[in-house]
Amino acid sequence: MQNKNPKIMAHMVAYYPDKSESLKIALSLIEAGAGIIEVQFPFSDPTADGKFIERACTEAIKNGFNVENGFELVKTVHEKSAREAGVPIFIMSYANIVYFYGVERFVKMAKQSGASGLIIPDLPFDYDEGLYRAGKSCGIGIIPVITPSIDKERLKDILKLESEYIYTTLRLGITGQHTEINRKTINYLKNLSSYNVKILAGFGLSSKEQIEPLKNYIYAAVVGSALIKSIADNRDIPPHIAVKGKLKELIF
Repeated sequence: MQNKNPKIMAHMVAYYPDKSESLKIALSLIEAGAGIIEVQFPFSDPTADGKFIERACTEAIKNGFNVENGFELVKTVHEKSAREAGVPIFIMSYANIVYFYGVERFVKMAKQSGASGLIIPDLPFDYDEGLYRAGKSCGIGIIPVITPSIDKERLKDILKLESEYIYTTLRLGITGQHTEINRKTINYLKNLSSYNVKILAGFGLSSKEQIEPLKNYIYAAVVGSALIKSIADNRDIPPHIAVKGKLKELIF
């Protein structure tokens, strides 16, 4: 189920740095070779995210982001580029947004926008407010999120969900901090890759050198903070050009 040369799952924040640039960023990521686009619907307290994504979320909300225009952005990206390129779009957000919007309503709108999957890390399968049931009913994937510390019994329960993908962090903590890839990391992914599921692995990946040792065990490497950081590091060029250039450094 894994790729010899893994895809890059490119994470972006809707409406960051603004509405028009976020659309250009999504289209540029597809053009640059992203295998999956992960569009984060920003939240004011993104508990799993480090400073780069947290700042992006704050700015996006100031720029007028709401759930409805998040779905509109996904729909536009799907219709303009992703569908033709065969690139899935996953929507990532947090429980508060999904719950207060209405779980079934959120899932239906995500499906109608053209999204292929949802990543809601703080709605685990056994406390999901009906998320997995709604996903199955609407025909949209719900992607479980796990960490390397997961115990065997809980992993077995998650695998029983028969999700096409599993998102695993490569360490505990929050996004954005550099992750050292060591033997323990490789052994964990090697074991996980023995199951019939596509592994999306992320947290702290910013270079080809980090991804290289993982490539026999994962379906896609998730890169987010490094792409968002490239915008701040390249103020003299348009954000979508900066992000596109960074992604090209990571494509195998």
